[in-house]
Amino acid sequence: MMPLGFANVGEENTILRVGGNPETRQHLENLGFVAGGNVTIISEMGGNLIVNVKDSRIAISKEMAQKIMV
Repeated sequence: MMPLGFANVGEENTILRVGGNPETRQHLENLGFVAGGNVTIISEMGGNLIVNVKDSRIAISKEMAQKIMV
């Protein structure tokens, strides 16, 4: 298990756990980051990520990426 920020670009990963405080977890779950779901990093710039989750492209900060375990 590792934070999403350490995953390779273009590699599909399964979300194992979403951490953070309850508000942060709810926000990430609303965006589609749920345990058991798949996420693929499209690109990375300065630690910030553009990811593909549930057929949508979403930009997340490196701080948020650290809360998503794959």
